[in-house]
Amino acid sequence: MGITNSQYNTIMRDYERQQLQNQQELTNRRQEIYGRFPRFAEIDAAIASSSTACARALLEDDHTASAPAGTSVSKLRKYIQTLSSEKEQLLTAAGYPKDYLELHYRCRDCQDTGYIGTQKCHCFRQAIIDLLYTQSNLKEFLDSENFSKFSLDYYSDQKKDKITGLTALQTASRALDECHSFVRNFDTSFENLFLYGDTGLGKTFLSHCIARELIESTHSVIYFSAFRLFDLFADATFGRTGEDGPSELEQYIFDCDFLIIDDLGTEMTNTFVSSQLFLILNERILRRKSTLISTNLSLRTFADTYSERVFSRISSSYTMLKLIGDDIRIQKKLKHLQG
Repeated sequence: MGITNSQYNTIMRDYERQQLQNQQELTNRRQEIYGRFPRFAEIDAAIASSSTACARALLEDDHTASAPAGTSVSKLRKYIQTLSSEKEQLLTAAGYPKDYLELHYRCRDCQDTGYIGTQKCHCFRQAIIDLLYTQSNLKEFLDSENFSKFSLDYYSDQKKDKITGLTALQTASRALDECHSFVRNFDTSFENLFLYGDTGLGKTFLSHCIARELIESTHSVIYFSAFRLFDLFADATFGRTGEDGPSELEQYIFDCDFLIIDDLGTEMTNTFVSSQLFLILNERILRRKSTLISTNLSLRTFADTYSERVFSRISSSYTMLKLIGDDIRIQKKLKHLQG
């Protein structure tokens, strides 16, 4: 997955800030040592002077021309080494680490540049993941809501769907398998998911499971509750935030690798919402960007709530996954009360 120019620039600005911070911290440490031990300033001045003389002599291809009287380049180098050793001894004798007056890096491998040669450092990949978590609106949830924490124990093997004849456990197991498959095939197959069923059955939890896996593989994921999503579109469209239009919002909504629209049907539904929903679904299908929609509405109610073309888009382009059973949140509360 390729990150956007904006995301790349955000990460590189962080590296630049880190480099400036490293330099400032070194300056502070140097001032501290100079203040406590004036000899360090004398040594650094001598090292700088000798290094300049050595470099000038090498450039002139004359090992003695610009060196102090009677001093060769080899003697200058030895002198510099002696001064450096004295610094190290003074530092350690005062209880400081040997590298106290050297630059310290957050990442030693790339020295806080983000690159090792022409290749992105491992810390750059982690920076992408961290940024994607922040931009996803999901950072606080995904440590506790992921595939490793999803349990089928809350789904009954007795309660059945009247239409399909499948038990709650079978429908949940199928949905879980589909979500795993969705992640596994994400880079090779364009798919969309539509999770529906009563409240508290794990639809949002499953969407978070998918989100975590995709973010960890450096795909851009954006989560919105339906209410928040259409409120943002209204702000941008009707100028309630002083914006010229929804172009910046569209960049995220239309182009992110994976969009989650949660609790569709809880927003104030009107012709504006229906038109914006169709716009989002249609644009993302045309751009082959995957979307997951979850709703507590039945398919019949959903079709009645939104326009025919919205329902047509979803029914023809989404894998429909129904969950049935008893509210898991209530089950957990009852289990907690029972000890």
